[in-house]
Amino acid sequence: MRIARLLSGLVLSLACSAVLALEILPYSAQAVAAARDADEPYALQFHSEWCATCKEQTRVFKLLAEESGLDMKLFIVDFDHDRNTVRAYKVPVSAVVIVFRGKVERARLFAVSDRDKLREGLKKAF
Repeated sequence: MRIARLLSGLVLSLACSAVLALEILPYSAQAVAAARDADEPYALQFHSEWCATCKEQTRVFKLLAEESGLDMKLFIVDFDHDRNTVRAYKVPVSAVVIVFRGKVERARLFAVSDRDKLREGLKKAF
C-alpha cells in the first residue's frame, strides 16, 4: 500500500512538471494568434541553421523544457525562410528571442545563450 502511494505521488509530480514545462513548437501564425488572444505567455526564437548561437539556444531551451515553472510555449521562427514574420517583428539578425504575455512584448534578447539569462528572460512573460 505504501509503495502504491509513493508511485502514484511520483507519477502525479511528473505529470505536473510536464504540464508546467516549456513547450517548444514550430512557428505558426495561428498558434501565436491563439496564445496572444488568450493572454498567455509565449516566446519566439528567430533561428538559423547556420547560426552557432541559435544552436546553443536550442540546446539550452531543451534543457529548460525539462524544468518546471516555465508553463509557456516557445515558437521557433525560421529566420532564413520566413521573411514576412522576421519583418513583422522587426528582427535584424537571427538568435533573437522575443518574450510576450498576450499582446505585450516583455523582453527581447539578442544573441543570449546563457541558461540563467534565457530562463530569466522567459520568466518576464509571467
